[in-house]
Amino acid sequence: MKKILKTVWKKFWRPILRSPIIMWVLMGLAAFFIWFLYWTSKHRFTNTKVLKQYRTKPVIFVFFHGRSLMLSPAICMGGVRAYCIVSRHQDGHMMAKLQRFFGLRAIYGSTSEGAISILRQGVRVLTEKKKSLCLSVDGPSGPSLHCQDGALYFARVSGAPIVPCCFSASRAFFMKKWDRYLVPKPFGTITCRVGEPIYIDPSLKGEAFEQKRQEIENIMVKQLREMDAEFNLFQVEQGITAQEFKDKMKNKNR
Repeated sequence: MKKILKTVWKKFWRPILRSPIIMWVLMGLAAFFIWFLYWTSKHRFTNTKVLKQYRTKPVIFVFFHGRSLMLSPAICMGGVRAYCIVSRHQDGHMMAKLQRFFGLRAIYGSTSEGAISILRQGVRVLTEKKKSLCLSVDGPSGPSLHCQDGALYFARVSGAPIVPCCFSASRAFFMKKWDRYLVPKPFGTITCRVGEPIYIDPSLKGEAFEQKRQEIENIMVKQLREMDAEFNLFQVEQGITAQEFKDKMKNKNR
């Protein structure tokens, strides 16, 4: 039976779902769902002055992969026009279409694939187009709550500051994924915290560069922990990769 279902999926459903028209329809529905969650919740924003300050200036908004869902409408409502970095895979193309409903354009690539091209495109967006970048620092496969180097390279070369962002919710559902993707439930309270700008010295390298990366990671983890603690939410694991999480779930179900 499983073989039959896999054959039907590969030969019938998957080609249909990969159709550009179908993808736009599905992502339109997803955007509608996100806006529904946003507008049926109470909002509490912290430090919105930074959003206003950088509405027309280049900035690098960084966040953890599992805390991206409500940041798209928050940035959109803040009047910020930015680019987001997505993978070249099918999921990335779908994500790019989804983000267009929030005024965000896409740069395709990742830290492990096309990193030099991504750096060039990102710096061009920041320096020439004077637009902002949105970047999940631990995606697309972890380790969770870990700040990778990418954002610091963008900041060091372009001179644009890094601004840590995070959201939490009083009524929330955590997906069983490595990043513990948080989905707020309707009719609760959504909190969104925007951190202070962090500038990276162009001459920073070596041990000093690593110390700065760790400092930013600590700020972001503290930001998330404090926001989740307000609502007594599940404590997200730190340092687990997508593969490690899969293995953990397999062992747990044996």
